[in-house]
Amino acid sequence: MKLTFLGTSAGKPTRERNLSAIGLEFDQDNKWYLFDCGEATQFQLMKSKLSIGKLESIFITHLHGDHFYGLPGLLSSKKMDEALKPLTIYGPKGIKKFIECTFSVSESKLGYELTIIEYEDDQEFVFDKFTVKVLPVVHSIKSVAFYIKEHDTSNKLNEAKLREIGLEPSPIYGELKRGKTVIHKGKSLDPKEFMLEPIKGKRVIISGDNAKPDILGTYLKDLDVLVHECTYTQAVYDNLKVKILHTTSKDLGEAATQFSVKNLIATHISPRYHKDGKFTVEMIEDEIKNTYKGTLFVANDMDVFTLNANKISYFHTLPKTLPPRQKT
Repeated sequence: MKLTFLGTSAGKPTRERNLSAIGLEFDQDNKWYLFDCGEATQFQLMKSKLSIGKLESIFITHLHGDHFYGLPGLLSSKKMDEALKPLTIYGPKGIKKFIECTFSVSESKLGYELTIIEYEDDQEFVFDKFTVKVLPVVHSIKSVAFYIKEHDTSNKLNEAKLREIGLEPSPIYGELKRGKTVIHKGKSLDPKEFMLEPIKGKRVIISGDNAKPDILGTYLKDLDVLVHECTYTQAVYDNLKVKILHTTSKDLGEAATQFSVKNLIATHISPRYHKDGKFTVEMIEDEIKNTYKGTLFVANDMDVFTLNANKISYFHTLPKTLPPRQKT
């Protein structure tokens, strides 16, 4: 499972960060999934290894502009790239009206099948590699988290055990995988006796804006990866003249600790935190670490995280650049 962060800023873009968008890929799959689509997401895609032609579905957490204003441009570019594969958008009530109005006013024709599904709380969607459940969270407007559960793998043969009885890899392996009893050297082989224990699928939550991370409750328990907004440090939040429903790094660290989250990725960082300012991203990281002792990352644009078993690995994708202009 791989997560590519295309945008990690809150509210507005900065010189260092674009707006919310995360790509999700699965092992041995030729498609990918987009979670939120802030303004200029299509531009960020051009810097990444993700292809718009292989985009399968888009999931929108809530209808604040920094999470979905990138949709019209991305959908239009998909047509211009002649990537005419059908696409499905999952979003809250109102997403269909927004998209239909946008393309009606602009008199644009997409040229491919676009399905728009307005989800309900606790609704579950099943895909070939995983399921997604919609979990309500706390924000100034309707917002959700997506609980992603990879399917368990249950058709792995115990090849070592088969070799012990003299059965080397052959078409018989396929028969056993399909649950069929086979005969080998005059003996009947029950497929159940030669299957490994099922491998539990990985569990990930990608949350929209949410003031109370602990509201996700038991879904957080021993979670493989939590991707959650972390807009402010506590001191900054406490001094805001107008309190906005967002998570602080203190709250996020405490919730991740309470439920033993294995890996935590903080994103949706307020523009006030930047390299050369009074407030830095390190302040967010340090405050989370005051309580949380698991594996922690504060995501940057173009960061890529790969989850294998219980271990998460990280690398930063250097943005693609155009070759220098030739002198004339």
